[in-house]
Amino acid sequence: MKMNLIQFQPGLSLNKFLELYGSQEQCETVVESARWPGGFTCSKCGNTHHFTYRRGVSVKVFQCSSCRTQTTLTEGTLFHSTKLPLTIWFQAMFFLTQSKNNVSILELRRLAGISYRAAWRIKHKIMQAMFEREQTTVLSDRVEVDDAYLGGELPGGKVGRGSENKVPFIAAVQTNNQGHPLYAVFSTVKSFCKEEVEIWAKNFLAPSALVVSDGLWCFQAVETAGCAHQREVVGKDRKSTSMKCFSWINTVLGNLKNSITGTYHAFDFEKYAYRYLGEFQYRFNRRFDLAGMLKRLVAAAVKTKKLPEAKLRQAEDWR
Repeated sequence: MKMNLIQFQPGLSLNKFLELYGSQEQCETVVESARWPGGFTCSKCGNTHHFTYRRGVSVKVFQCSSCRTQTTLTEGTLFHSTKLPLTIWFQAMFFLTQSKNNVSILELRRLAGISYRAAWRIKHKIMQAMFEREQTTVLSDRVEVDDAYLGGELPGGKVGRGSENKVPFIAAVQTNNQGHPLYAVFSTVKSFCKEEVEIWAKNFLAPSALVVSDGLWCFQAVETAGCAHQREVVGKDRKSTSMKCFSWINTVLGNLKNSITGTYHAFDFEKYAYRYLGEFQYRFNRRFDLAGMLKRLVAAAVKTKKLPEAKLRQAEDWR
């Protein structure tokens, strides 16, 4: 069997991580560079002249020399008002980007040496940053789509489509001319109806896309969004798993569900499913550069607005 170069890439080793992000000062430098790539700029007056000082031990403050406005390094970002050192945040981002099957909150608590509640907040804030970053992903060319669910069956309950204890979502994978997967999108929906699919298609599909779906009628709504549609009906005589046109969507969905069930043994599917899907999507779409994923996540974190716990615990409301 030919070696999969993506799976065997070196990634970011623990030794290299400690070399680059082992101290608070190193982490602050990376955050500052990500937040102000061209150097500090005052958000109020736009002036670049400033001086810095420490408030306490861990809070770095920038003060504009012109209007005297003060801004902390983490203010208005994902790290806003954190009481934990940035080294803990960077450790969490390292584990969440470099682990093959991801890291649960309980495991993160043990690895980082923090309380469960702190680990929950860090984990969900990072997943929210991943989710928000992925909302700009648009698939084009050939795209395999399928309807899928997150959640476990209740004893005696209905399984599959129509199950009352599962969260429905649309899974889509873009393939290239060689038939290899490039990018994916996983989006929760209220139900599998034409209205929901049309909204989804307009958000995540380029009009030039060729959508390959099974016989579920709601997927015809992609045509309303301007996409070409190839409908492959799955009947009694053939299964989607044996159809070459669905090979990658089945493979990726299998990997997603194995990753989630293998890592998370209990979580609120209905309330936070979109974050767990966004986390897997973020990692999948950046799998070609495993070593650089952490630095890209830092860039996403400084662009994510502050998330107080009350807002963090709210269900999905982004549309």
